[in-house]
Amino acid sequence: MTVGGILTRIANLRALVVGDICLDRWCAYAPGLSEPSRETGIARTAVVRTKATAGGGGTVANNLASLGAARVAVLGVAGDDGHGYELRAALRQAGIDASMLVQSVAPTFTYTKLINADSGEEDLGRIDFVSPGPLPTEAEAAILDRLERFAGEYDAILVSDQAETAYEGVVTGAVREWLARQDGLIWVDSRLRAELFRRVIVKTNEREAAEACARLGDVSMGALRRTIGGELLMVTHGERGTLVVEERGETWVRTRPVAAPVDICGAGDSFSAGAALALACGAAPEEAARFGNLVAGITIMKKGTGTASPAEVVAAAEANA
Repeated sequence: MTVGGILTRIANLRALVVGDICLDRWCAYAPGLSEPSRETGIARTAVVRTKATAGGGGTVANNLASLGAARVAVLGVAGDDGHGYELRAALRQAGIDASMLVQSVAPTFTYTKLINADSGEEDLGRIDFVSPGPLPTEAEAAILDRLERFAGEYDAILVSDQAETAYEGVVTGAVREWLARQDGLIWVDSRLRAELFRRVIVKTNEREAAEACARLGDVSMGALRRTIGGELLMVTHGERGTLVVEERGETWVRTRPVAAPVDICGAGDSFSAGAALALACGAAPEEAARFGNLVAGITIMKKGTGTASPAEVVAAAEANA
């Protein structure tokens, strides 16, 4: 299937992103305005500009919308706090349906990134707002209820399991069990728990796949795919491309290396959006991986968690022909 053919079909697709829908706050600070606090003597970080965008699973949703999907929605948890307000506003601005977000007593999962206004570089430690415990029982019940009622309206479900604490995030064991009972296209990107999913397509990066295999006690990608029980495993390897693992064997889908990427943050999310949509269009796994590589190759040339438009994908495909 050609890139043009995939993009034409994407315009008719409906996609749902389930999981850790986060807020990214990009805070530019002015080093020259730093001064010691009168109370503590500790130098302040003087933030002069802030931009808020949807992060985590929200980055996936942003890319789905930018690629032209007919309908994009998110299902996750947001707190009854200012960050939750900013998250909902950022999603609405991107044309993403946020009506299924569950309001919770837990804080909104937020990444605060401190960017030096003089250099443009992120050179101070990130400040994260994370839940100190497991997902509240009532929030988990609401997630499962909305999955049961609304998931059938979508052509593809993309699962974003971002939580890296000892506690699971939105994608709990009960959510994994629900996903394992479903048919249709379910695409999972999990940082720490890839091997715990069943009967789904899993995408990992090289490090995540190696760690999952180590937890299983088997270093082979084939063993990881068999444990999951899905038809397909995709393992991204940065500039080397993507390893496509199926029952019939493994295939490398190479990509053209980028000499000086601007920002690789969110590259995996943009790959997921492109590859999952391509599969939903009927593309073969190798074609889907190639399409995902194209999308990621565009977004890494943009500051922050960038997205790719259909016109940019067409231009990238022509340049790589």
